[in-house]
Amino acid sequence: MKPTITVCHDITLITLRNIPADIGFIAEVFDKIAEMGTDVDMISLSPVQSSRTNLSFTVKDDDLVNILSYTSKLDDGSVKPIVSSGNCKISINDEAMENCPGVAAKVFSNAAKADTEIRLITTSESQISLLVTKSDSDAVFSRIKEAF
Repeated sequence: MKPTITVCHDITLITLRNIPADIGFIAEVFDKIAEMGTDVDMISLSPVQSSRTNLSFTVKDDDLVNILSYTSKLDDGSVKPIVSSGNCKISINDEAMENCPGVAAKVFSNAAKADTEIRLITTSESQISLLVTKSDSDAVFSRIKEAF
């Protein structure tokens, strides 16, 4: 397996805490963000255990001001946006991942050698993406590259 490993810079992580655990509400959030012309990349929804939950997603740093002007008013102000900008997304892509057990373990084990905080992880059958701070991105990238 020879995956493509890429790095995207200037990524902001936004976590909306205490949103209604309702897919209709979540759809409205992303509809509005799309109307603003903002591209959303990584998305992660916390497991729902009550009527409220947390939703995290990433956008380019340049889109932060527009997003915050919208998200700060959600649900009459009861939603609490938490923002972390200046991050990097490291993606590992390979169609062969779908039928290859242990790829995530290899990525995570090698990322751990960089001794960094992973802010967000998203996956699909052929991609694993890690969000890390800009200051740690070179170390994480090098460690993951060593794995393959």
